[in-house]
Amino acid sequence: MAGKAGRETDPLIGFNFGLEIEGKMSGYFTEASGIGSEHEIVEHKVVNDKGQEIVQKIPGRLKWQDVTLKRGVTADMQIWDWRAMVEKGDMKGSRTNCSVIMFDRNYEEVARWNFENAWPSKVTGPSVKSDSNEIGVEEITIVHEGMWRVS
Repeated sequence: MAGKAGRETDPLIGFNFGLEIEGKMSGYFTEASGIGSEHEIVEHKVVNDKGQEIVQKIPGRLKWQDVTLKRGVTADMQIWDWRAMVEKGDMKGSRTNCSVIMFDRNYEEVARWNFENAWPSKVTGPSVKSDSNEIGVEEITIVHEGMWRVS
């Protein structure tokens, strides 16, 4: 049944989300992008029984997008330590399962995207200027071998 405003729930506000690695919360972020997948499209041209050319669009190779997370710089070194494992060549140790979790205003989990065999391909520190009042932002790009939304 719809509420007073004609809707059952309010849309989610996209400002409360975090990264969980192997079941442990690894930080909260201010921006996330690249959560998704797509297929390459294969075009197959055929001629039908009336002599008309038809282009069939067939799903090709499945591709997972790279996930980019941004947050203000903190004393937490987890993402830098994770990236250092990759830099040292420890791919077995650095590949892990993780989740991006979205929370509602009461910090209750409302959406979760799981990523399989994820590892950080890039970590970037802040751009700093002595005359700036902006927050320093660090960024991590995570690549993975599969993704699905579970809630």
